[in-house]
Amino acid sequence: MSRDDRWYGFPESTPRKAKGGIKAQTGRGAFGKNWWAKRWISVLEGFEVGQRLGRGRRYARGGQVLSVDVDRELVTAEVQGSREKPYKVVIRVKALVREDWEKLAAGLAQQAIFAAKLLAGEMPPDIETAFTEAGLSLFPEASQDLETACSCPDWSNPCKHIAAVYYLLGEEFDRDPFLIFKLRGMERDELVALVGGPGAHAEVAEDEPVGAAPAAEPLPTDPPTFWHPGKLPDDLFGEVHTPAMPAALVRRLGSFPFWRAKERFLEALEPLYGQASAAGLKSFLPDTDG
Repeated sequence: MSRDDRWYGFPESTPRKAKGGIKAQTGRGAFGKNWWAKRWISVLEGFEVGQRLGRGRRYARGGQVLSVDVDRELVTAEVQGSREKPYKVVIRVKALVREDWEKLAAGLAQQAIFAAKLLAGEMPPDIETAFTEAGLSLFPEASQDLETACSCPDWSNPCKHIAAVYYLLGEEFDRDPFLIFKLRGMERDELVALVGGPGAHAEVAEDEPVGAAPAAEPLPTDPPTFWHPGKLPDDLFGEVHTPAMPAALVRRLGSFPFWRAKERFLEALEPLYGQASAAGLKSFLPDTDG
């Protein structure tokens, strides 16, 4: 029992073991790798709620959070506590109004690097500076910018259940940094359109050479020719080999949202891709052993 819990009369309880919960990928140390994830976590830790933060980290790492749904201005979650029925967690983030986003977009449009990064799906490293120069904040700054609630009996806000969801959101921001834009009321594609204006979605120029599509060949009408087209050329598929980097597409897509397994998403799938590539190559190439 911690000192603050003895003071407020809430002894530490043992949560029921959750099945299929979302386990934090951060096994130890600080949550969040990138600056935007760390900034989100710092908002929570700025509330100074003592031991509840430590318990929230244990809940996040132990898989006590059963579900997390992120929408505009709203996060809803279920967390398994000591009671049979999971607790309902709600986190509301104050959204920026349309005029604020337009003001920000005008500032971002003045610097090509911001538009280029956003178009490439990357979080510009100085994006927070752009918010500040527009008189805005990317992250909630005051208590009135953030509302949290939990159905648990602990009156402290945030409680350990809310803290657990906070930490998982911090990890999720590492995977998709533009979720914080969504929580503030704007999807990334919408912001890109505001920054780029009508020409944000690039189109092929009229004078740009475009490869002509090959002419369609009619199917043979003679049944024997149709069903027996003849021998295919030996180099029809070109050089066939296993990929130099397994699971390249999975690497580009990034981790699965709120991954639930103990292993990391890529670590779980990469060996399977390597085995599938080897098996596919073996079945495709002729048996040289006869």
